Amino acid sequence: MIFNSFEFIFVFLPTVFVIYFILNAFNFTSAKVWLILSSLFFYCWWNPKYLPLILLSLLVNFATSSLLGRTKETKRKKALLTLGIIFNVALLGFFKYYDFFIANLNIAFNTNFSFLHLMLPLAISFYTFQQIAYLVDSYRGETKEYSFLNYTLFVSFFPQLIAGPIVYHGQIMNQFENTANRRIHVKNVSAGLFLFSIGLFKKVGIADQFAIWANNGFAAADTLTFVDGWITSLAYTFQLYFDFSGYSDMAIGASLFFNIHLPSNFNSPYKALNIQDFWRRWHITLSNFLTRYIYIPLGGSRITPFRTYLNIMIIFFISGFWHGAGWTFIAWGLMHGAASVINRAWTNAGFRLNKFLAWFITFQFVNASWVFFRAPDFQTAIEVLKSMIGMNGVKMPENILTYFQWDIGTAYVYTFSLAEEIWKPVTFIIVSFIIAVWAKNSIQLKDTLKPSIFTSMYASILFIYSSYQLQKVSEFLYFNF
Repeated sequence: MIFNSFEFIFVFLPTVFVIYFILNAFNFTSAKVWLILSSLFFYCWWNPKYLPLILLSLLVNFATSSLLGRTKETKRKKALLTLGIIFNVALLGFFKYYDFFIANLNIAFNTNFSFLHLMLPLAISFYTFQQIAYLVDSYRGETKEYSFLNYTLFVSFFPQLIAGPIVYHGQIMNQFENTANRRIHVKNVSAGLFLFSIGLFKKVGIADQFAIWANNGFAAADTLTFVDGWITSLAYTFQLYFDFSGYSDMAIGASLFFNIHLPSNFNSPYKALNIQDFWRRWHITLSNFLTRYIYIPLGGSRITPFRTYLNIMIIFFISGFWHGAGWTFIAWGLMHGAASVINRAWTNAGFRLNKFLAWFITFQFVNASWVFFRAPDFQTAIEVLKSMIGMNGVKMPENILTYFQWDIGTAYVYTFSLAEEIWKPVTFIIVSFIIAVWAKNSIQLKDTLKPSIFTSMYASILFIYSSYQLQKVSEFLYFNF
């Protein structure tokens, strides 16, 4: 089941909401059980055969964290933490990276090990990181002794289960335990509906349209020329942003129905003035996780410049590898790591750029790096980038020349093939650019929401339009990570 489906919007979410608060009026434990069972049903809807996997992960991690909470001896605590992390990494590595390692092993040593062709279990990357964070916090003595019921609710709560935001126990469980949150809050429901409607429109009204042009472009990378290349790369740049931020908006909005405030995951990342600023704005909860649990324990920036730069490269390598089992993802991560090192060295040297130039360079770098993130292989990525710098020819689409009645000779004319008309993708790119770079983002709109006829009409129009597009249901991009 996905957020942008009839089943979720018109059946699952209303049913879970109503029964949850009815049960809350009588017994909070039964309400929690209902929410857990509903969340596991939500998870199973996609593929029930992976339910035992998430249950095994829950049991092992809860048992390990409970032992960590009761153990006083330092060496034993370190051993327990190490075993717990190894279990999680091994689980993730087996399902997500086994075939990738086998493929590279066969190439490197001319072996012929067989592939398992495993389907990636839904949400495994997210609930693995979430539970590693809980283990580390338990080791540090920062967690309370939750019951297994509470722990299961913390991990499986359906709005954030599939693709985040990545949350910590202290952010969620205190809210569930707050007795004031056990009754319906109209303000939270209205804010949730408002944000959910924006997120739904981002997905089905914007991202899914960009997906068509991005897919067409990357599927025909060797035929792209200058204009095609830029439309292809920008289409994916905006598809990914509106798709993932739309999911986060819907997750945050759906959780507000239950009076649970999830952390923000996006803050207008395409407004960033440098790469460090970008990562403060893009997938914020992943950046916070990597900083808190990897970068700082490695020494962060409190050590020598060389070690600091090495730590930066390590966390971006991990970020790239976490996103996907492929060398293009690793290249993407290392590109961002190198850019972050350059940015830090530039800043430490006291240099500054004009704000517009700083934004322009940052956006162009992010746009170019997304090509590696999207491309199935290096050859495809190189072909797209070559087209963007004119190495595959600089020609003008025939319908533009016809419209303006220009005659530049047939050698410089071609038929635009990414869409029936070039005007639609160009218009979408311009409008999306304005929304992403100049307009307030959805979280800012939610935080300043004042219920009125205008805001009601605005949210209603987005929701109704999006609802009519649900017959074209497509999964979110981050379901693949």
